[in-house]
Amino acid sequence: MIHPQDAFSNHPSEHQLVTEVTSFSDTGTQVGQPVTKTLPMSAEGDTTKLSVREFIRMGLKKSGQLQYQSHNVTLAENTLDAARLTRTLPSLHFSSQHGVIPGVYSSDTALSDGSLYLDPNLKNDWEDWAVFTRAELSAIQPIYTWGGIRNSIDAAQNAHDAASHQFEAAKAEAALQLYTLYYSRLLAREIQYILQDAQSVSDTVKDELESLLEQGDPDLQEADVFKFDLYMADFQIQRAEATASEAAVLRLWHHILQADPLTRYEPSSTRLQQTTAELTSFESYQTAAMYQRPEMKSLAAGIEATRLAVEASKSQFKPALLLGITASFAHTPNRPRQTNPFIINNTNYASAGIGLVLRQNLNFSSVANRVERNRIHYRQTQDLKIAVTDGLMLQLTEAYSDASAAQTKLDQTRQKLQTAKEWVRHEQLNWDLGFGEIDNLVEAVQKEFELRAELAQKIFDYNVKMATLYKASGLPLDQLTAQ
Repeated sequence: MIHPQDAFSNHPSEHQLVTEVTSFSDTGTQVGQPVTKTLPMSAEGDTTKLSVREFIRMGLKKSGQLQYQSHNVTLAENTLDAARLTRTLPSLHFSSQHGVIPGVYSSDTALSDGSLYLDPNLKNDWEDWAVFTRAELSAIQPIYTWGGIRNSIDAAQNAHDAASHQFEAAKAEAALQLYTLYYSRLLAREIQYILQDAQSVSDTVKDELESLLEQGDPDLQEADVFKFDLYMADFQIQRAEATASEAAVLRLWHHILQADPLTRYEPSSTRLQQTTAELTSFESYQTAAMYQRPEMKSLAAGIEATRLAVEASKSQFKPALLLGITASFAHTPNRPRQTNPFIINNTNYASAGIGLVLRQNLNFSSVANRVERNRIHYRQTQDLKIAVTDGLMLQLTEAYSDASAAQTKLDQTRQKLQTAKEWVRHEQLNWDLGFGEIDNLVEAVQKEFELRAELAQKIFDYNVKMATLYKASGLPLDQLTAQ
């Protein structure tokens, strides 16, 4: 990528124009003097203006990475639903059997159908067949489990919250990348504006040099002409690089937004603008990070989930009180139902029962092992919080330092540009009065354009560094506004 300063100088720049994927607001001061030129569109079709908020929203919506990570939240929701279903009839079974069986034949005609079991000579009637049907239903309803079910549901709820916060952390990272890409586009466009102005001024200077050369001006040295020709050659190279950089950013825009060939997306802002967000004390960002970073919220929910898992597993040391329900029905037309309550015809009967059940896992060693495993997970998440907190503090410290340095560099560059403008006015006045040096005027103008490009880069750096600080603090990027 082109270094903006290199469009006017061969000195290396500290920063490059980035084309990665993350300054909200579209009003503010402009980098240089307003120009009336507009860049030509590279393709025909509909043009859609996007604010930075709209760009980030569209980018997040079409992000394949976020769509992939959203399934973790869906899986956590599924686990939570499964835990809630254990509260009401967690065990409910139904089964049925069907077939054909023969009837019965009794030689004792004095016996009623309900007393056929008294006939010792009762036989199958192989000439009388009928359809046999039997259905059985069993259910268990927990009544009291010493908090086992409640803690399991609460643990699943906290696990779901942890997954949701992890997804929000991924969104914040993607938003920062989209934020940078949006302002990369504005920076590339700003450099093009400055290059257009530089081209116009360079053409004027070139005409002036040629005129002085034709007039044989004794103050004009051939070395000045050679220097200017070399400058113009370098200028054309840098302008081509700037054009290629802008095209690369444009391709990234359309790839991320999945634009069709007839649609062109453009920033709603016409010029690069500085965010009005100002640095406050480090402690304010630190406090925000501890309470608003989604990573910290995810850790808090994860710790609570593992603690509740320990409590849920400990309840298995005690007997659970359950309500058991059972019902069974069988019917075969050619088999009589027996009326004696102690005699059941398995092919023709109906029964139901309900009662209390005590269920106890007597494998206490297995239960203790499960409790200890959950305790290890609990201690692990607590240690993870310490490790992550250390990492976040390091990240926050670095982001604050970078933002502070970017602010200082921006202020100093703005002062340097003001000095360069005064230098140009001084050399222009001397030239108009007839005792100025053309090489001094050319050098002053060149320095002004160089600093305009450098200021654009420094504004971009400041905006991105502030956005990085906001992300590290857990603050929403839409709180960033532009001047």
